[in-house]
Amino acid sequence: MTSLLEVIDVSKHFHTGRGLFGGGDVVHAVDGVSFEVQEGETLGLVGESGCGKSTLGRCIVRLHEPTGGSIRFDGEDITQVKGKQLRALRRDVQIVFQDPYASLNPRRRLGHIVGMPMQVHGMGSSSEIRERVASLLRLVGLSPEHINRYPHEFSGGQRQRIGVARALAVNPRLVVCDEPVSALDVSIQAQVINLLDDLQDDLGLTYVFIAHDLAVVRHVSDRIAVMYLGKLVEVAPAEELYRAPVHPYTEALLSAVPVPDPRAPRDRIVLTGDVPSPVSPPGGCRFHPRCLYATEICCREEPPLIAHAHGRVAACHHPLNVAPAPVSA
Repeated sequence: MTSLLEVIDVSKHFHTGRGLFGGGDVVHAVDGVSFEVQEGETLGLVGESGCGKSTLGRCIVRLHEPTGGSIRFDGEDITQVKGKQLRALRRDVQIVFQDPYASLNPRRRLGHIVGMPMQVHGMGSSSEIRERVASLLRLVGLSPEHINRYPHEFSGGQRQRIGVARALAVNPRLVVCDEPVSALDVSIQAQVINLLDDLQDDLGLTYVFIAHDLAVVRHVSDRIAVMYLGKLVEVAPAEELYRAPVHPYTEALLSAVPVPDPRAPRDRIVLTGDVPSPVSPPGGCRFHPRCLYATEICCREEPPLIAHAHGRVAACHHPLNVAPAPVSA
């Protein structure tokens, strides 16, 4: 497998409260994140609200300009592309937004919403675009008869299917799914997840699937990347991460995943304190103020991402579920 997407030391900072004379704070939304996504795979990107995962997703599709680092798509650096190059990139990289209510223009009919990307990129005549829209609607489980309806005439799950159809209109290779089911009822979430899974098999898509629910991510991801306060703390194959997490933060997240039997014994890990502010993140390991295993080195030194067995990498001075290094004679 080849790397379709490479995120290399990417940072995104936002300046707040800037007035006529400058000043203000700097929000460290994303700080030095690196990972790769292989063609045809799904990388799950998880973490608490405010950890920077959605900001990173928007940097990947170039809705945000990265403050630092680089992003490579299919071997080409897309970090600074603009104009015609950026428009060409839009055909290969698309996004499905979190809120199916806010991401669709309420004044436009369904046919216009799904067909607009094809019009922008000159992908056929009006009749060809209309036929393509009807085909896309059938593909995502909607009726072409609804092509003249407005977004408010659809349910939340149907609106998200419209968002998926719009993203697929230009035949992308990479789709960033920014919490695509978090705003939906639980009964509808499985339908949308199954739809995305089927579309990946049929169209050969590559996904970056952003979510805060590890139970959801498990069903769609080949590998999972965990973020905390703008930093990547662990990346592992999905089953390995659930079987034996290496980072204490991942362990705490997994302990909060609901189980089918409420009477089953569980070792729930309750993190103390609040998430530190991204305006002034703590030194050393950013998780150390809430970590059960923190020692002096965690407060002093930032841990690098270190490779462990079974394709796992983690940034922790005291990794869990890892065999100790052999002692030399």
